Amino acid sequence: MIVVGGEALIDLVPVARPPGALLPRPGGGPYNTALALGRLGAEAAFCSRVSADGFGESLLAGLRAAGVNLSLVQRGPEPTTLAVPALAPDGSASYGFYVEGTADRLFTLPPAFPRSVRALALGTCSLVLEPGASAYEALLRRESRRGLLTLLDPNIRPALIADPAAYRARFLTRLLPYASVLKLSEEDAAWLGGRVGDWLAAGPSAVVLTRGAAGLTVWTREGAEHSVAARAVAVADTIGAGDTVNAALLHRLSGVRDGPVDWPDVLGYAAHAAALTCTRAGAEPPYAAELSG
Repeated sequence: MIVVGGEALIDLVPVARPPGALLPRPGGGPYNTALALGRLGAEAAFCSRVSADGFGESLLAGLRAAGVNLSLVQRGPEPTTLAVPALAPDGSASYGFYVEGTADRLFTLPPAFPRSVRALALGTCSLVLEPGASAYEALLRRESRRGLLTLLDPNIRPALIADPAAYRARFLTRLLPYASVLKLSEEDAAWLGGRVGDWLAAGPSAVVLTRGAAGLTVWTREGAEHSVAARAVAVADTIGAGDTVNAALLHRLSGVRDGPVDWPDVLGYAAHAAALTCTRAGAEPPYAAELSG
């Protein structure tokens, strides 16, 4: 089983009609990753604290419909986090957040995972907002030491980071040493200000960079580099595309037991899945059948 830890929130997505209207859609990088894993046919579980309000119920209903295990979900009376994406002409999104006193940031460290768990993914707001951020950090360390495949997606949201220097230092010294795979976007890489060699030296065995229309590239600790092109599609928006990449990477990598990773195949699968997500408004990752052709 693959566990995804982190926030579940509601994206208030702008719509054309009526002017100025916002459409509530389920979201949050970890939530989207778990949803995508379920739709891709992986055995997945979500590990978070989710509000008992109406939004929280709808978020869990979406995961349940995708076959995601909810036994690791904590519940609370606090409200659901809200995110308001602003879409650029090319479909890319920036975000504003309403996070004060919300349920997901009050996550606490769960008991040891079942032995059936083979991978853990963490990222986005859950790495920033305390006190939950410290609990997720402790979870990453504990499960990494147990030998799990761990994927870290910083998915930087500058509006949430009060002290960028402190976050960068924490990322390099307290998170990366416990990550098997670092996946980040070009925007994340520019904000973090590091280099691939520095990140690999800190701990991960591979760094995967998403480059938008230019595709995906991976660098490995052994010195290999592989790239695949993005698939040409009509882009509705890019919301959830990076999260779908996370799911595709986890789905393929968690099945590798021995021997080298076929990175061109893994990246190609991820590029295909992300492209399908981009053709739909909001975070709507594809189902396994859509990638079988």
